Parts: sequence; C-alpha cells; structure tokens
Amino acid sequence: MKNLGKIFFRYRSYSPLPFVILMILFMKPTLISIIIGLLITFCGEFIRLWAVSYAGSETRTTSGVGGTQLVTQGPFGFVRNPLYIGNITIYFGLGLMSLSLFPYLQIIALTFFIFQYYCIILEEEEYLENTFKDKFISYKKIVNRFIPKKCNLPEDLKSDIKIDIKNGLNSEKRSLQSISIITFLILAFYIYYILKS
Repeated sequence: MKNLGKIFFRYRSYSPLPFVILMILFMKPTLISIIIGLLITFCGEFIRLWAVSYAGSETRTTSGVGGTQLVTQGPFGFVRNPLYIGNITIYFGLGLMSLSLFPYLQIIALTFFIFQYYCIILEEEEYLENTFKDKFISYKKIVNRFIPKKCNLPEDLKSDIKIDIKNGLNSEKRSLQSISIITFLILAFYIYYILKS
C-alpha cells in the first residue's frame, strides 16, 4: 500500500483527468444539478483554501512526501487531512454538476479517490511520525484522519502559524482555474442545450 501511495502521490495531479474526460463527454446537466454541484464544489474549495492558507505551497510538491512543519491549526484542528477532503468534495461537486453517467461515475470516482488518498496518507503519516515523533503521535490520537470533529488540542500540540489568505489564494490558482474551466464547459453545454431545445 505504501509503494502505491508513493506512485499516487507523484501523479495525484493527473489522476482526475480520466474522470474529467468522461464527465465532459457524457454530461447531461440540469439547473438543479448545476446549483447543488456548484455549492458542493465551493464548499470543497473553501476547505482547500482554508487549509492551504495555513499549510502553504509545500502542499503542491510532487517530488515526494515531506513538510517542514506539523500544521495543527485551522481545519487541521478538526481533521488531519482537510486538503484531501476538500479535493474529494470538489470532485464530487463537479461530477454532480455534470450528471455524467449518474450515479455510476460519481460512485466510482468517490471510491477511487478515497482509496488513492488513503494510500497517500499512509505514506505521509510514516514521514510525519518519523519527523515529528511524539508530537504527531499525540496529534493523531486526538484528531481523526477523515471524519471531522471538534478537538481541544493541548497548547503544546498547537502550531504557531498565522493564516495567510493571500498566499493561500496564490497557491490555489491552478485549482481555481481548473474548477472555472470545468464549470464554464458545463454551463456552456447547458445553455447550448436550452437554446437548441
């Protein structure tokens, strides 16, 4: 699983592409699917932006698992992997917007991305445990991997990082561009379909 995690980590930026292609080829959006899907997508991007405004652009690396700090603030105080939860939420929202091969494509994509991120997380957690030792072990006992909950972290586990929204937005340029392009294609198809009817 950990070797698979290394491969998934390196190519995680490209793994959504087959799903995006299928989504575009088979889309059948409705006004309701666009509105609900867009709201879900915005929620996912909000989670990502909130997380990356603390974690910084280190989260963009593909060379290998790493990190100079153990971030426990912001969304990391509720769940250990907010970026991956944000990604899964975005993918699900976009899939719902398009209604492509509904519900099969959405279920398959959701299953794949949960599995992919689980493998990556195993690799990341080994690195974090080796690097931050007892601090990460204590953090892991308090904060869940995937299911958010309100946690009261002791002071010695709280990271001393200031939120930087500007840096977060800068780091999120690629994600925001991708979301905008896919949303534009879905909306253009929907408008074309209405005008054609």
